[in-house]
Amino acid sequence: MLIIAGDSPDRRNQRRTVMSAFRLASTFIALLLALAAGTAAAQGPPPKVSPPQTGPASPSPLQPGDAFGEQVTMPERTIVYIKGYSKWDNAFDTLVDAFKSLHEYLDKQDVKATGPAITIYTQTDDAGFSFQAALPVAQGPKDPPKGDIAVGTAPTGKALKFVHRGSYDAMDSTYEAITNYLDAKQLEARELFIEEYATDPVKTEPDKLVVNVLVPVK
Repeated sequence: MLIIAGDSPDRRNQRRTVMSAFRLASTFIALLLALAAGTAAAQGPPPKVSPPQTGPASPSPLQPGDAFGEQVTMPERTIVYIKGYSKWDNAFDTLVDAFKSLHEYLDKQDVKATGPAITIYTQTDDAGFSFQAALPVAQGPKDPPKGDIAVGTAPTGKALKFVHRGSYDAMDSTYEAITNYLDAKQLEARELFIEEYATDPVKTEPDKLVVNVLVPVK
């Protein structure tokens, strides 16, 4: 992942862990506020503070018509994918390399992708994440892939769609807003989420990305 000025290692390591524990962040904040209130009460009258924002706020900048919490149905799709693991610090570079390898494989097989690239996140923690970088195809190649590349199916079913515009590093604010949205709606996410790239991550300037985050809910 590209590292930007002012982006501390601790903050980078926390990226997207909210997706596997949506309610942990809000519970932790509530605990801190309660402790702070208790300390202030012991020392004197508490100062007036504005309550934290917990509503379904969306990050900036979005454009009119961009989805944020829109209910969608993920269709059945055959995908050619690479399974892997990455540290958060070099996540974007890892994904771009995976998509390059997939494009090279499909070109050799004379197979064209039928939709945008997607990343399926199957597990996240503070250190990194497990993923499937995938390209949808009409049907699998005639010659079964070997090595790291495989053919499978993308997740299907109901999900909530959230649009992100900007760099991959700036997606922290999007995932924080998604967490707030789910908390406000009292929704619980499945242990799985998908990023669908409306702009090609291989060819698009890093700060011009448009990403649809698809969050299946229980």
